[in-house]
Amino acid sequence: MTSQEIEAIVGGYHGDAFRVLGPHGIRKKGAQARWEVRAFLPQVESAAVETGGQRVEMEKKHAQGFFCAVLSGEPREYVIRARLWDGTGIDIDDPYRFGPLISDSDLYLHNEGTLYEAYRVLGAHLAEAGGIAGVRFAVWAPNAECVTVAGEFNDWDIRRHPMRPRNGGVWEIFIPGLGEGAAYKYNVRSRFAGYQQLKADPYAFYCETPPKSASVVWNTGRYQWGDGAWMEARGKTDWLKSPVAVYEVHLESWMRGPLGQPLTYCEMARKLVPYVKQMGFTHIELLPPMEHPFSGSWGYQVIGYYAPTSRFGTPDEFKHFIDACHQAGIGVIADWVPAHFPKDAHGLVFFDGTALYEHADPRKGEHRDWGTLIFNYGRNEVRAFLISNALFWLKEYHIDGLRVDAVASMLYLDYSRQPGEWIPNQYGGNENLEAIDFLRRFNELAHTVPGAFTVAEESTAFPGVSKPVYLNGLGFTMKWNMGWMHDMLGYFSLDPIYRKFHHNAITFSLLYAFHENFVLPISHDEVVHGKGSLLNKMPGDEWRQFANARAFLAYMWSHPGKKLLFMGQEIGQREEWNSGAGVRWELLEFDYHRKLQSLVHELNRLYRANPALYEVDFHYTGFEWVDFHDWENSIISFIRRGEDPSDFLLFCCNFTPMPRQGYEFGVPDPGFYEEILNTDAEVFGGSNMGNGGVVSSRPIPKHDRQHSIAVTLPPLAVVAFRKR
Repeated sequence: MTSQEIEAIVGGYHGDAFRVLGPHGIRKKGAQARWEVRAFLPQVESAAVETGGQRVEMEKKHAQGFFCAVLSGEPREYVIRARLWDGTGIDIDDPYRFGPLISDSDLYLHNEGTLYEAYRVLGAHLAEAGGIAGVRFAVWAPNAECVTVAGEFNDWDIRRHPMRPRNGGVWEIFIPGLGEGAAYKYNVRSRFAGYQQLKADPYAFYCETPPKSASVVWNTGRYQWGDGAWMEARGKTDWLKSPVAVYEVHLESWMRGPLGQPLTYCEMARKLVPYVKQMGFTHIELLPPMEHPFSGSWGYQVIGYYAPTSRFGTPDEFKHFIDACHQAGIGVIADWVPAHFPKDAHGLVFFDGTALYEHADPRKGEHRDWGTLIFNYGRNEVRAFLISNALFWLKEYHIDGLRVDAVASMLYLDYSRQPGEWIPNQYGGNENLEAIDFLRRFNELAHTVPGAFTVAEESTAFPGVSKPVYLNGLGFTMKWNMGWMHDMLGYFSLDPIYRKFHHNAITFSLLYAFHENFVLPISHDEVVHGKGSLLNKMPGDEWRQFANARAFLAYMWSHPGKKLLFMGQEIGQREEWNSGAGVRWELLEFDYHRKLQSLVHELNRLYRANPALYEVDFHYTGFEWVDFHDWENSIISFIRRGEDPSDFLLFCCNFTPMPRQGYEFGVPDPGFYEEILNTDAEVFGGSNMGNGGVVSSRPIPKHDRQHSIAVTLPPLAVVAFRKR
């Protein structure tokens, strides 16, 4: 130990503090064995070492609080008894007397990129060492000169708890006496350019509520789950052949309390879960529930990838919410954002004074449109961070599905870039080969969790997004059908008099409907930023707007593909979504809004009760056109079939305000056809024009079928029939 090393410890820049601090044997030839305890204690006035009845006063070697004590014999357990400047006595269990707790094999796997539960190794964990309880901290910062832990427990002094460097650039320390709830950050001092920054823990399980930004120690293994029956059944469920009707929710703005405050996780378990169950949805999809500093990002600019946001409660309370969903028979999908992360100084950006998690070259590492940075998918440790994060939510929080945000931005190197602003791949193409490889591995591992599924928000025609990896696909379970969404909203926004000139907008989707496993989304992105709410996209007076909305939703629920509807659209909210306010639930005092909600409830009931609507969503045998040629009248009709071909439903759609009497449709079989849905029913807010509940087929050929039915088509309506 030299004076320069003491200065480095006192100055907070020693790269291997364990070599200096703690117990060290002193060997001199022929002399009695002795050992020395060294401690940096700037907060104390005096200190002494006690061990086995022996007490030795510590000598202050540096005015800033570097103490030493020499003891006889071999190094053994000890405690430092110190006196603070105000005269208070404290006992200090020296962190520097404990050896490393992370195994070399875990460090090797992390360096290799195959430590797929890295959250069990890195981050802050309640632990025991030598029978002493405390917290083990570990962080990856390979280009750091020195990393220290700072928090309330050491007065946020960035010098007092330097960490131990390990293989692969991991830094580790065990601090005895610390417990759950301790706030902390890592002070990362880089080897380059004098960079130094307090960083939140990338693997933190809990964070302070923004605008505070510290990480918080939390025990994630304490919660007692009550969803065993759901989890067992989930593992046996084929979601591709099951009803999936998703209610997309932004937790902060679904409902507000009496003082305008967001609901807590526990309040949402009591209010949101029963509502979704009553409405008949099968799943809740949460806009990213991970910790994010800026509420206006809706959660899509994540800092705490492993921490549910503390805005609404603790991690245990978030688990309680998920548990309540499962016990009510509702699945939970979480939006997940591996595409980019924000530039907040306490986050992942420039973590150790280098581009550690992101690409150094902004042509690969920055989304200028979004003001965010792109992960370096080719770096082993970054892949381990992201894949471990996906498995963390699926395993530790029992999340049923992950909807991956902005997949297109990951797949293409030239996404939203002008010529000269991107770098081609090794073959000269624009595909991000590293991101593609990452997504495939992520999907392979996510599907090892029983019953878990993945959904891609992918807005291009990239081939095989929802095909298995072994068939050269990306491996997602399903993909959002952005083309259908765009075409349908464009079609329904037209005055009906012009719809005949755009008839292909409602039929085109069936040309590619079975190329992928599609979800039909009317998401938050379609009802914000000047796009208008679903109801306000519809033309005409109030009656026509609601009739159009009913027809739109009925066509959506009858079209092949799983369903997703953003909160507020089920009641016909007129305003665009406002993330700073709740859904306008007071609208349910008015008939039109309440009856539209009744239609959505009935669509979900009908959907779940009829396998023909969900068993064969992704193969052409589940859909059959009856007629799509009547473009002049904007009328289409089609059949949906289940795995049993004799199980079918007939849908007839009139997308103009002109009622049609005696309109003929060919049917597969003779018999009586029961009217099981009519969006023009009075109970849904319509004019109550219909078919008296049942129609009988006639042996009159129509639409290449031997029998047909003559029905009344109400204005701006969808009617559905089931053969008795």
